[in-house]
Amino acid sequence: MQIAVHYDKVHPPRRIDVAEATARAVVALLAAPQAAPGGPWHDAVEYWKDGRIRKLVRRARGLRWEEIQELPGVTVSQAGPAGWGTAEARAIVPGPVRPLPPALAKTQVEGTHFPHGDELPPAPAVIAAAVAKDPEAAGEIELTSDSISRDALVTVEVTPLEEMTSGKLCAQVAHAAQLAWASPQLPTQLRARWAEQGYRVKVVFPEVSSWREQQRPVSVVDAGFTELDGPAETTRAFWAES
Repeated sequence: MQIAVHYDKVHPPRRIDVAEATARAVVALLAAPQAAPGGPWHDAVEYWKDGRIRKLVRRARGLRWEEIQELPGVTVSQAGPAGWGTAEARAIVPGPVRPLPPALAKTQVEGTHFPHGDELPPAPAVIAAAVAKDPEAAGEIELTSDSISRDALVTVEVTPLEEMTSGKLCAQVAHAAQLAWASPQLPTQLRARWAEQGYRVKVVFPEVSSWREQQRPVSVVDAGFTELDGPAETTRAFWAES
């Protein structure tokens, strides 16, 4: 599955907002009527799910981002805190890695980084320019790396034991959300409420001690083909009733 995230250098979103938007887009695609039996996406989605589930996160700007909207899939937009850009991610119906649609082939995979959001600098260029003229303008930006998805029904925890680029983080968070959606342990009523909420997730970064002590219904172990060395647990997911 190819996933495109909107990359705006002037007014970027925080990485946590992009990761949450990516997770929502993936689950929304899988839950869409088009992916159900008889739908136009069903065969492609089932073929992908039956193999090694792989997600590739690409960054796109300007015209490239607009072109990618023409590909079959689901786009989710999610606002961040004051002063930060809106996170946008499009999950695209799974297909062959080669050949890629031209719009995707012109985008980049490696080295995708978004600001954490808890320090200034780095900051959106529009805010940095305003602060240079008027220091009080710093008050226009909320400096925090924490999720603002306070009412999310599903929480995704990210390992404190590994370093990941923003692109890798997006893929791992999305995988945890996907497994949560598919989990037989997720109550039916909660799944329905989650859908009404647009599959909002809350991403958190636990301390090492908490990560080592806690057990969750969903655990993602990355195979180590990109960025990480060897199999490594990257994310976990749990929900309100767990």
